[in-house]
Amino acid sequence: MLYPFMGEDIFAPEAAKISFQCAIVYKHCAARRLSNRKLTRMPQRNLFLFISLTTLVLFSACSKTVGPPARSTPTESSATTSRVSSVNFVKAAVGEVQISAGGSADAIVRVTIQSGYHINANPASDSYLKATELALQPGDGVSVGFISYPSPLTRKFSFSKKPLAVYEGEAAIRVMLKAAGPAPKGPHSFAAKLSVQACDDQVCYAPGTIDLSIPVTVK
Repeated sequence: MLYPFMGEDIFAPEAAKISFQCAIVYKHCAARRLSNRKLTRMPQRNLFLFISLTTLVLFSACSKTVGPPARSTPTESSATTSRVSSVNFVKAAVGEVQISAGGSADAIVRVTIQSGYHINANPASDSYLKATELALQPGDGVSVGFISYPSPLTRKFSFSKKPLAVYEGEAAIRVMLKAAGPAPKGPHSFAAKLSVQACDDQVCYAPGTIDLSIPVTVK
């Protein structure tokens, strides 16, 4: 048996693009066409089932074709700014130290701060600020007598309600080294670490550590 709603005029390529409303209208149209052609012999239950399945197929086609595009889940941008370390703005160097066995001598660590920046003094003005600090690991009969930090400058910055003690430009940290009497004579090299936190007028950057090597010759 040939049903009128199975013809080419219904299943043409354009049918996949019709909207859901069009599918509903077609349902009524198909029913009317069946009535007009006097398909009274088809059981009412089968007719209703066939029309329902046809509508479901057309609705599925419309949903897949003209439905809104799927939304992607937003992700965190990969273009976020990297964390800037204070060591980008600070340099440090130390010259050779000569010590007589049983004597002492000063090692001078010269710190250079880039123009427009400063580092916190030791001690720092507030607990949330990281103080400039030098740590040494001597040995072979050489020890640290004391570490003397330079006198700070006092500056007022926009990020702080009170003036802060800082170092700017160049600063010299003095380390008094002592060599024991039986200390092995000759060249030695002792590791040191300089911890700094650099700031500009607006913000402070992540603290960083500069690795140093202090050359010492015991005479």
